[in-house]
Amino acid sequence: MALAGRGQHSGRVWPGRRQRHRYRRRAERPVKAAAPGKVVYSGDGLRGYGKMLIVKHSEEFLTAYAHNQALLAKEGEWVKGGQKIAEMGDSDSDRVKLHFELRQYGKPLDPMRYLPERK
Repeated sequence: MALAGRGQHSGRVWPGRRQRHRYRRRAERPVKAAAPGKVVYSGDGLRGYGKMLIVKHSEEFLTAYAHNQALLAKEGEWVKGGQKIAEMGDSDSDRVKLHFELRQYGKPLDPMRYLPERK
């Protein structure tokens, strides 16, 4: 699975077995879908994640995007890779950032292994 785009990476965070990445940017910067898929969650009901989207790309992979200012994709909607799905924000956070997770069969993966090289 190839993932689209990169931001200013603020480091890996691995408490226990959870692997995720946080990207610091300015509020309202576009958050784009890593790959095509179906939005299976769009809301703010998961404590600690703020406004969050989860995109299921296949039976194997899903991605999560948290702490958004605005959610532009709705639950049940199909999105394209690179499509703007949210705006970066600081919902349920102390600063503007994107919390990004990649999971394969429900297990967290290091997304840096799947992101394209910086040019």
